[in-house]
Amino acid sequence: MILKRKILEELNKWKSSPGRKSLVVQGARQVGKTYAIREFGRQNYSSVLEINFKETPSAIEVFASDLDVETMIMGLRFRYPQVDFVPGETLVFLDEIQECPEAITSLKFWTEDGRYDVIASGSLLGIDYHRASSYPVGYVEYLKMYGLDFEEFLWASGMDGEMIDSLRQFFLKKQSVPPAIHERMMHLLREYIAVGGMPEVVAGYMESGDYRIADRIQREILQGYQYDIAHYADANEKVKAEKCYLSIAAQLLDKENHKFQYKEVEHGGRAQKYYSSIEWLIRADIIKLSRLVTNIRYDLDDYARDDFFRAYTCDLSLLVAMKDFGLKQHIIENTLAGNTKGGIYECAVADILIKKGYSLYFYKNETTKRELDFIIQKDGNVIPVEVKSGNARAASLNQIVQAKTDIKTFYKLVDGNVGEEGRIITLPLYMAMFL
Repeated sequence: MILKRKILEELNKWKSSPGRKSLVVQGARQVGKTYAIREFGRQNYSSVLEINFKETPSAIEVFASDLDVETMIMGLRFRYPQVDFVPGETLVFLDEIQECPEAITSLKFWTEDGRYDVIASGSLLGIDYHRASSYPVGYVEYLKMYGLDFEEFLWASGMDGEMIDSLRQFFLKKQSVPPAIHERMMHLLREYIAVGGMPEVVAGYMESGDYRIADRIQREILQGYQYDIAHYADANEKVKAEKCYLSIAAQLLDKENHKFQYKEVEHGGRAQKYYSSIEWLIRADIIKLSRLVTNIRYDLDDYARDDFFRAYTCDLSLLVAMKDFGLKQHIIENTLAGNTKGGIYECAVADILIKKGYSLYFYKNETTKRELDFIIQKDGNVIPVEVKSGNARAASLNQIVQAKTDIKTFYKLVDGNVGEEGRIITLPLYMAMFL
């Protein structure tokens, strides 16, 4: 199944920009980097050379001597005689580049030469592990890629851009969504939560309509992530990083307080022992953090605490794979209750916001008992977002609204329809994609 991806638009923008540098597409494993770059190359170049350093480690030899472009092209011509190197018409795609530090260094010289477009891709954990001797700072551009976001999932489900734009009008005009459309969108959101955004999982589900096939692929990918942790993490981090990672589902779905707690990783666990493992998982792009802020004011980084956070998987596919198949059944049948229901909707909103490029923060005051699930910021403004698994009143949110007269709009995402009460705009959970 061919999946439409937004990154193709970003790659086209890169190609059309004057003075472009070599491009590094970053992202976790299995998010679709290789497929997207191949498709981009097919659509835009008369000649494409793809080197996968994991599949063909012998190709590393080409980058083992001088890294001037003429020498590299000569070596590549001998190794890949079927490829025509036409200036302005050739894409050099260096995949799994973390396996060849010299190829990372070479990006500087490809950029300086300028005759050939070069895109590198690979796992961040590998690039972090095999540090290039001279990383090409200032000579590369970066593009972050995730699994499918909710809008891309809707495309895969057969919903076109025009239908999504018509739905966006209800958001912009703050109008209630017709019941039949609303129910369909809530069902699609629950499908997205159960399936997640990993391309292989989405394709498997869309082709079969079988959640068990999706579940099998999710678990295979989760095992692959565990393998990567074992393969790339330092010896003293392997076990700790895996324990932290596999504790995330319980941290978010099994208890009311979603703050990451080291005691949930190991009885008596402490930050002193495990925080370096959390940092490694962040650098590897395996988890994303939402940090506590002590004030709801721009710039949130000035008020953020690094020692008090919530941790989310990089994709919902990996989160639900940490639990048994019964969780999927409850999600789809809409029979979740309690902490699990609230937790899974919170994770869905986090997934949507992260894939839109937002950094996440949350607010909690133990003295006043006031809290907000998410705060994001854009154009110098903070945007508070509360998530409710039902459609009940949010007492804590109302108190914060009264206290924060300088904030124009608060959003409450609910299992319900659009509404407006003063500065609080109530939205269906699926409209998180429009924030």
